[in-house]
Parts: sequence; C-alpha cells; structure tokens
Amino acid sequence: MVEESVSQEQDIIDELKKALAEAEEKANSYLADAQRERADYQNLKKRTEQEKQEYQSWANAEMMKQLLPVVDDMERAFNMVDPKFKDSTWVEGFRIIQRNLQDILRSHGCTEIECVGQAFDPNFHEAIAYEDGDEGIVVSEHRKGYTIKDRVLRASQVSVGKGNDNGAGSDNKCLENE
Repeated sequence: MVEESVSQEQDIIDELKKALAEAEEKANSYLADAQRERADYQNLKKRTEQEKQEYQSWANAEMMKQLLPVVDDMERAFNMVDPKFKDSTWVEGFRIIQRNLQDILRSHGCTEIECVGQAFDPNFHEAIAYEDGDEGIVVSEHRKGYTIKDRVLRASQVSVGKGNDNGAGSDNKCLENE
C-alpha cells in the first residue's frame, strides 16, 4: 500500500511536471508572439513616421518648385533696372525681399546647381543650345537649376560647348533644330 501511494504520488508529480512543461511551452509561445507583435508595431511606427517625413518633404519641394519662377522673375527684374535707379531705396527693399526668399529656400535645403564651367551632366542640366567652347562643358546658364537635399528640383537650362572648331555653323544653335 505504501508502494501504491508512492506510485500514485509519482504519477501525480509526473503529470504536474508534464502540465508545467506544457504551460511553460505555451507561455514561451505567447511571449514570442508578443515580442513579434511588438517588433511589428515598432516597425509600423517607424515606417509611418518615415512616410510622414517623406510626404512633408515632397510637399515642401512642390511649394519651393512653385516659388522658383518668382525667384527667376526677381532676378530678371534686377537685371533690367535702369542704372540711375540702382541705388534707390525701393530697389534695395526689393533686394532684401529677394535675399529673404533665397534664405528661406536655403533653410529648407534648396540650393542652386553650379553649372558654368562644369562638365555637362544630364542629371542636373538641360541642354538647350550649343556654343563655341570646350566640348561637353557648360558654357552658359539660361535658367538656374535647384536641388533639394539630394533630389533635383529643377534642372539648369544651359548651353554646352560644341568644341572650338572656328569653322562653319552658327553660334548658339538650338538643340531642337538639330
């Protein structure tokens, strides 16, 4: 009888150990699921934040793209000011406005593309004419180009050197006519 009681107790202990092992396995499974869900949530949160920043950056870029013709117009207007008015206070006032506008663009990562004297790069330049000059080198700029961070906002419109051949052909030939 003592042996039977010990045997029953051993069976109960074995069942309890088995139940404990199953419970631990289930708990580990729940823990792994919870950790996976937490990681998924954190990834979703990061992805959502990144998408939000990209959308905001895109929206800023679109707004700046719309401001660029205003910047161009102001520059053209200053180039056309009669020399006798160049030192006028109202001209200086508009120059301050122009500088403020350019500072705002720069503060948002919008910068001019340097092009004159550089090798022609179709990623940054739009060739609209050929001129005498070193072949493949940007000779003059017709419209400024801009980048925002690493992205081209607007390509520079440029004339590219066709080589110094001093021969036939007209200067400043449009590319579209070739």
